Amino acid sequence: MYTDALPLAVIDLDRIRANVAAIAARTGVDVIAVVKADGYGLGMMPVALAIKDLVAGYYVFRPSEAIENDLARQTGKPVLCALSDKHAAEELIAHRIRPGVWDVTTASRLRACEPILAVDTGQQRFACPPDQIDAVAAAGACREAYTHASTPQQVALFDRLTAGRGWRRHAAGTALIDLPEARFDAVRPGLAMYKGALRVSTRLLDARDSRGPAGYSGFQTPRHGVIIGGYSNGIAAGVCLVNGVRRRLLEVGMQSAFVELGAGDTTGDEVVLLGDGLGEQDVANAWRCSPQEAIYRLARCGRKSYAA
Repeated sequence: MYTDALPLAVIDLDRIRANVAAIAARTGVDVIAVVKADGYGLGMMPVALAIKDLVAGYYVFRPSEAIENDLARQTGKPVLCALSDKHAAEELIAHRIRPGVWDVTTASRLRACEPILAVDTGQQRFACPPDQIDAVAAAGACREAYTHASTPQQVALFDRLTAGRGWRRHAAGTALIDLPEARFDAVRPGLAMYKGALRVSTRLLDARDSRGPAGYSGFQTPRHGVIIGGYSNGIAAGVCLVNGVRRRLLEVGMQSAFVELGAGDTTGDEVVLLGDGLGEQDVANAWRCSPQEAIYRLARCGRKSYAA
């Protein structure tokens, strides 16, 4: 009965294209687009196809993400994958997937895939310790290296460990894109691609004057409303817009939520959960999470539509 009342997530593919084009122009190097986790929840293939002429390739976490979507064939671009998941080299080659490697055994097994050396510069996960770089690179005949760096110091370490080898290199995700020394031969933006591209809205199912404490938590406010969508949809108590005015999501249940209202707000009025000046960081601050998490959760909170 209330399916149409679920929040609507509208993904602006033109905004994603504009973001990617701006990144390429600003950095002057190849862009490897991060489309893991179903494109941050926005949809891997709609996003990947929208930007295929702007990027040098794509980055995913597991091979299955690219294989199930036939990502390389549909876009004509290669795929960098963080894990190999014990897939046979022949399968990875067939899907133009180049896996990251960080141990001699895996690098040797996947040598025919032209694996990419993953270098640990501080995160201590899915990457080769500095003292094993030579052995792993030799085992995989690696000619490309990358790292997950989050600080300039980690970039400097990566540079010291990999300089002078003739390798193609990349280190910068969104946080370091504006640091020239982090760009090397390519950048791997994730959040920077998706900023401002998602608008999530719903409608007030109910609106009323409050009579004393309300909800499970006993919140108090002069006027409140209810929307369909709760923590089972990824929504949390925090901030929203009602008729363009910033309001609070007062209490979030499993499948519905209470919203603070003003005197003129009424049933059927729009409630914006993201967009129209309410940014990813605003939501992330209210939820005490990263903007990446806020995007992912809201992109999947209800119905989905694309604008281009």
